Amino acid sequence: MDMRTSRPSVTALGGGHGLYASLSALRRVTDRLTAVVTVADDGGSSGRLRTEFDCLPPGDLRMALAALCGDDHAGRQWADVLQSRFDGNGPLGGHAVGNLLIAGLWQHLGDPVAGLDQVGELLRTRGRVLPMSLTPLTIEADVIGLDPIRPDEVCTLSGQATVAKTRAQVQKIRLVPEDAAACPDAVEAVMESDFVVLGPGSWFTSVLPHLQVPELAQAIVDTSARKVVTLNMSSAGETDGFTPSRHIELLAEHTPQLRLDVVIADQSFADEHLDTFVRSLGAELEVADVAMRDGSARHDPLRLASVYAEVLGC
Repeated sequence: MDMRTSRPSVTALGGGHGLYASLSALRRVTDRLTAVVTVADDGGSSGRLRTEFDCLPPGDLRMALAALCGDDHAGRQWADVLQSRFDGNGPLGGHAVGNLLIAGLWQHLGDPVAGLDQVGELLRTRGRVLPMSLTPLTIEADVIGLDPIRPDEVCTLSGQATVAKTRAQVQKIRLVPEDAAACPDAVEAVMESDFVVLGPGSWFTSVLPHLQVPELAQAIVDTSARKVVTLNMSSAGETDGFTPSRHIELLAEHTPQLRLDVVIADQSFADEHLDTFVRSLGAELEVADVAMRDGSARHDPLRLASVYAEVLGC
């Protein structure tokens, strides 16, 4: 049997550093890999390009492409180039080189998917990178604790950068426009995959948004693919103080029809109730040592790849 065709087809959903971590591990397991990336970023270089050119924010898409660059010297060099940024305080200061490359191709081709595919060909990526929607989206969040005088009052925050930095407790998110169409290629990838992987990543701004695009959420629910959730290494940022169980509960609250097959958690981030919450969504809990050895709250790509290989049956 051809080993290539025997490898599982995997679609990984997320954004930013979390998706970079899962792709860095999954690429060691299979090259039948598709990344579906959130398009709600409105900060930094991505936000500037989004505003100036009315385009999708390229930053998270760039990181996914960098994660999938070839293993040879040229591939690693291209990954470094994509991630590098211009110095200085001028108009180009702070822009990632890869963001400008992607935005330039979009302007030239007039097709976001074709532009990403062309970058992928240039970089000889091990897999394909797609946006979750062809429409730039805005995250809105209901939060409590924003006003110290009225700590129980529910307030609304708008924008990924704002939500990601808030010190208030996020309760729920939604996307604007709420009826944005999913990228057809992304829906097709989910439906045709053997496995769908959600997380790790910023729960409210990288993971849950995929469940707020109606067509994509329905595909995730309906697909025959086995659904795998990779939990974060710790509770931090926008989910600071949240238990691992609360992370799973949020998935159910945002998409009640969602059923899972496997939840992967590091042994340092698994509370006593996690197994019960995981089983309530039809899944099995896989607790493993997937942490970096430098003490940082990051996944080790080799250790995570080993767990993925077991879960995917490779």
